[in-house]
Amino acid sequence: MVEIKRSDFGSHDVPTASGSSEESADDSKYRLIYSKSKVYVNPTAYARDNIPGFVALVKKETAQPVYLLAWIPESLLNEKGPTEWDKFVKVEEHAVVDDEEEDAVLIDLPVQRPESYAFSVPLTSIYSLIVNPPSLSSWYGSIAINLISGSTLPTLHFHDDESRSFTMPAKSPIEPRPMSYPPPPSEFAPKGSTWGGEDLLAKLRSYCHILRSCLQSNLYLVDPSREDIETHSTPLFADDAVDDILAQSSYANSHSPIPAHRRPRPLSSPTNSYSERSSILHKSLSPVSSSSASASPARMALLQSFSHITRHAAHAAQQILSHPLAKPIVPHLPDPVKSLVNANGDLEWGSWVEKGGVGEFESARVYLARWARIVAEEGERARLREAHALPAGSTDLAEEDSDLGIFELLQSTTNLPRPKSSRDPKHPVDEKTWRSWFDASGATKIRKEEMRREIFRRGVAPGIRREVWPFLLGVHEWSGDAAQRARNWEAKRNRYRALKDEWWGVPEVFERQDVIEERHRIDVDCRRTDRSQPLFAQTTPVTEDSENEKGMHMRYSTISPQLGDIGAQAPTNEHIERLASILLTYNFYEKELGYVQGMSDLCAPVYLVMGGDEEMTFWCFVQIMERMKPNFLRDQSGMKQQLSTLQQLISVMDPELYRHLEKTDGLNLFFCFRWILIAFKREFPFEDVLRLWEVLWTDYYSTQFVLFVALAVLESHRDVILRYLVEFDEILKYCNELSMSIELDSTLAQAEVLFLSFSQLVADIDRKEAENASAAKNQNLRQRRNDSVTSPLSSTPVASKRATISSELRDLLRSGQ
Repeated sequence: MVEIKRSDFGSHDVPTASGSSEESADDSKYRLIYSKSKVYVNPTAYARDNIPGFVALVKKETAQPVYLLAWIPESLLNEKGPTEWDKFVKVEEHAVVDDEEEDAVLIDLPVQRPESYAFSVPLTSIYSLIVNPPSLSSWYGSIAINLISGSTLPTLHFHDDESRSFTMPAKSPIEPRPMSYPPPPSEFAPKGSTWGGEDLLAKLRSYCHILRSCLQSNLYLVDPSREDIETHSTPLFADDAVDDILAQSSYANSHSPIPAHRRPRPLSSPTNSYSERSSILHKSLSPVSSSSASASPARMALLQSFSHITRHAAHAAQQILSHPLAKPIVPHLPDPVKSLVNANGDLEWGSWVEKGGVGEFESARVYLARWARIVAEEGERARLREAHALPAGSTDLAEEDSDLGIFELLQSTTNLPRPKSSRDPKHPVDEKTWRSWFDASGATKIRKEEMRREIFRRGVAPGIRREVWPFLLGVHEWSGDAAQRARNWEAKRNRYRALKDEWWGVPEVFERQDVIEERHRIDVDCRRTDRSQPLFAQTTPVTEDSENEKGMHMRYSTISPQLGDIGAQAPTNEHIERLASILLTYNFYEKELGYVQGMSDLCAPVYLVMGGDEEMTFWCFVQIMERMKPNFLRDQSGMKQQLSTLQQLISVMDPELYRHLEKTDGLNLFFCFRWILIAFKREFPFEDVLRLWEVLWTDYYSTQFVLFVALAVLESHRDVILRYLVEFDEILKYCNELSMSIELDSTLAQAEVLFLSFSQLVADIDRKEAENASAAKNQNLRQRRNDSVTSPLSSTPVASKRATISSELRDLLRSGQ
């Protein structure tokens, strides 16, 4: 037996069921009762970042024994030397018994660090396990651990082809077998286990109740509550349960044409053998008093299960037969099968597709819509290739068509000229062009409107974004010279430092309850924002100056992990801490609004473009929030207003699409909510997001140009939406799946054309209203002259119905100053 003795490991690092945090380390003894090597944690998608370690089951010796599940990286064990390593290996190679006292070995559990992903949690704090065995698509099996608190620990990946318990050579030679996975267990591997996760589950079952969910096959509940058991359990039958039930009925003794070898076998004995079986069905049955009394409950459960199977089979058949491709064969099917399809051959999807999604069987309409979108995109790419290959004589025609891509100009009742996009993203503003806009003193040589127009048309070269963005966002004034900007910037830097000093190094503020809550929210968001970017992907620990009085309070600029959070969050680094500091400082700058989830998505790209400059990132973020503050109001009034304006814009620009959304209960436009909230941050690749934001920040056409971008996305897919998507859930699912598949340049060109079309439409309506008002005035003058001649009963002409433009829509024509 191996025994773990914790010496220099603080009681707060391993949560215990007793909650005694003041217990001394010398009195806390832990037994290692299970160990398995080469269990990996994968912090990123790259194999080079995978961290190998040991998964262990540990017992704390107290009056009420506490069992803990732990994962310890090999790097922490290496710090203790080879002796400690060998003890974990010993337990892995030789299974131990919990109550065995002989051959006990004391070891020191390595000190855990948050950045190591190590964790140690009591079994009583685990809610469920997500178990994914090895498969053809996933070479290694995995187990994800969900805690009762709602946190999720790092997913454990079992590399059984490297683990000693599965790869140790057998003592006697055996015939070579073909390569397969999972690798065939050696004689040291646990009997009956095909992979490491199954072995761990078998061991855990000795110390807690594990229930496999009937709703999700890979979900295992740990010590489930009564409600969980009722929710995740259904009558389960052993292989011979049906035979036993039918054998007790009159069916067994009746005459039947079924061959004898296919009939239910008779019961071997009259005594009740159910208690010896593991099936829930058999355990629930009482001793046999009469065949009918004992079989009745089981028969009802069996028939109920059969009804579920029949219903799901009918739904699946109905889905297949209602597919448009199945229409030609429907007339040739038997009548009972035809009844699954309605008279028109179309399935009433809304009757059984669940409102929370598309249901267990994905809607065929969503599949067809996705397929149509892919075909259209491929066709458009082919058309553009052909357009670029046209001879020089037809260049003008090619340019006119390629600007709009697959975009079709919206329906209109007026004969307005077709606008063209001015976008030229292939020639962004480079360093040479940017320098030419300033003289030797740093004073600008062109007007601000011209600068905004060029950036809207061309974008900014990546190499000069750090210099251009402060001017574009208004951190630096466009007027004045370099010396004046330097003075203004120094004042802003001092202001930021003063704001940060309100909490940095001030324990009474830093540890205040309301600040702790904000720190926790910021910390959680920053640890998972843009972690694929190099600056945020680093896992080096934060350096701290213990000699600096303020540095003592800055080990974590936001919040250090709580007892149950060790290993549950991604590791931090210096840049994540700086990002969190900026957001926490903004919380003190904007006291009324504070920090709201989603702000980290807006701040992180700016931090990366500014190269980690805290002061510049902060003031750029302040300017961004001045534009987008309504998006984050607690009552969501700002988002409601923008979605309402977008709804009105659709009704004016595309009445057919508006009527379709009205018919499908989609006028709430929830599928556009995320687009507008964080300015398409999660809909485009990172570099495209930077290019899009530059265009939006120019305010060249409108301060709400993001709504025209949203409308452009919808218009690009309007034919698919109108033809295939007839339920709100289908539209929602389809629009969510557009993420990372939208082409930016064509979308911005379409958005520009939409704005120009809208402005022309408004101007045309205003012109007609002015003409009608003038005609009405002249008519009134003529009416007065002819009062003595006309009959008093004559009526005035009825004004024709005209489109009206609300004040919200007119605000869309307001550009930046």
